[in-house]
Parts: sequence; structure tokens; C-alpha cells
Amino acid sequence: MANKIAIVTGASGGIGTEAAAFLRNSGCTVYDLSRSNNPQDGIKHIRCDVTDEESVKSAVDTVIKESGRVDILVNCAGMGISGAVEFTKPEDSFRQMDVNLFGTDRVVRAVLPVMRKQRTGRLVMTGSVAGMTPIPFQAWYSASKAAIISYSMALMNEVRPYGISVAVINPGDIKTGFTAARKKSVQGNGEYSGRIERSVRKMEKDEQNGLPASYAGMIVAKAALKKSPKPICSTGFIYGFLCTLVKVLPTRVSQWVLYRMYAR
Repeated sequence: MANKIAIVTGASGGIGTEAAAFLRNSGCTVYDLSRSNNPQDGIKHIRCDVTDEESVKSAVDTVIKESGRVDILVNCAGMGISGAVEFTKPEDSFRQMDVNLFGTDRVVRAVLPVMRKQRTGRLVMTGSVAGMTPIPFQAWYSASKAAIISYSMALMNEVRPYGISVAVINPGDIKTGFTAARKKSVQGNGEYSGRIERSVRKMEKDEQNGLPASYAGMIVAKAALKKSPKPICSTGFIYGFLCTLVKVLPTRVSQWVLYRMYAR
């Protein structure tokens, strides 16, 4: 995959930073599309807000003008909110879906015309184990990631005839700045007997004791580079096993397990 042109959204931090670095070190020309002006050596930064259609189009057009093609798109831009569904403000839930789901879609739609013309391309989406095992008090984040998984699987068969392939990577608990950046709401914590705060505190402890961002970034980048990656892959054996377990267990049982872990 040397000399391939790769776009990584959200490459200014966390998994995106590590994925971009891995692709650069593998010989790709890498463009970081993010709002933060925090460029890495050997990676071209273009300021881009994935919630702004014109910003996305302008950024992708710049890549095509400079490099003539796009071989890889890695979507890592994202954000997270937490809180009880009952007390989540609509503007926060809309923002969650706009960044994670529709932001991903905006960049995908911007690169697909050139990939179809090339008759080759790789799209890598960042899902989450939470998209497979929805987490209480993180319903909207879980919903955004579940939507990305469904969106990606449908897209896979739409673009297959044009030599374009799609892969989804579902990280589990990863130690990144994402934890501190999460927009947390404890409104209703009294009504929910302190369970909102306890649940999120438990989740954040798990994240900070989780796998390093470098590992998750490597998995994401390898999915971009492999000749035939798995359509859906979870980072780490434990999280892959958990997703498999949820599929085979009766829903009542798997939901009881999640309740015991994150909702008591």
C-alpha cells in the first residue's frame, strides 16, 4: 500500500492520531482532516469540521487537487455524551448523531465519486463495542455506533461492484483523551438513585485501564491496509468474545449482564 493516498478524520488525537501515524510509517501519504491544528510530522493537516458539509467538501477537494486520488478513508472523528435518556437534551442527542453518524456520512459521500471513478478504495469506520452491546446511560452514543455498523454493512454491498471495500472496527475500552472530553450529564441522578453517576464512573475507570490508543490505531490502520479485512472487527480478544457472547446468549440474559455491570 506504499504511495497510497489516505484521509484520516479526527487524527488530531487518540485512535485517529495513532492510525494516521501507522499509515504514514507504512508509506502512505496521509491527510489529517480535523478541527484542531495539531499536525504530526509527515502528515498533511487540513482543517475540517465533519458537521459542516462545505468544510468537508472543501477539504476532500483539496486532497484530490493535490494528490489526484483517494485510496483510503479512515473515519475516526467522533464525540461522546452520557446521561439518562429521560433527561438528555434533544440538542445534545442531535449533536451526538450529527458528529458520529452524519459526520461519517458526509466524508464518505465526498470521497465516493473519486473512488468509484478509480474503481478502487477502502473505507474504514470506527464503530464501538457499545454499538453491539448498548451501554445504559450512554444510549445515544451506543445508538450512534450501532447506526454506523448498520450503515457500513449496507454501504458495503452498494459499493462492492466498484472495487470499494468497507470495514468497521469496534474498539472496546481504550485509554485516550476521549474520556475527559465526554459531555456528561448527571441530571436526574437523584431520581435514578445515583445510578447515572455510578455507571459513568465505572465506564470511565474501565476506559482509563483499557488498551492503549496505539494498539487500537494499529488495528484500524491494518484494516485499511489489508487486502481483504474482516467486515467487522473488535479490538482485543476480550471485546471480540463479549460481542460474540451477546449474539449467542438470549437477550434477557445479556441485558441482565449489562445491567449488573453498568446500571445498578
